[in-house]
Amino acid sequence: MDTTIIITFLSTLLASTGFWALITKLVDKKSAKTKMILGLGHDRIMSLGMKYIERGEITQSEYENLYKYLYEPYKKMGGNGSAERLMQEVDRLKIVPDNYKGRRNQNGTQQQGV
Repeated sequence: MDTTIIITFLSTLLASTGFWALITKLVDKKSAKTKMILGLGHDRIMSLGMKYIERGEITQSEYENLYKYLYEPYKKMGGNGSAERLMQEVDRLKIVPDNYKGRRNQNGTQQQGV
């Protein structure tokens, strides 16, 4: 193809309002998805973190799940400081083995035979 034709085509495409409308729509959609994912991640981090703080301890697997699979990706996506402050509180909790016998159920009662 002739270079002039390619340059003309690209110039026309870039000047087209329809092209920019499409790009804008795609960026907005991605932005909304990103915001939704951040919101869901924030909610889950806060819910689990508060549960562990109220319980006063966290198991090793609970901590790894919260930190590695929720908090780290959330932070990399640009999450805010409230989750970071909560994670600092979670970091101060006693980490107990997954089979810790003194651990309480979600309803607050003592587990038996764990």
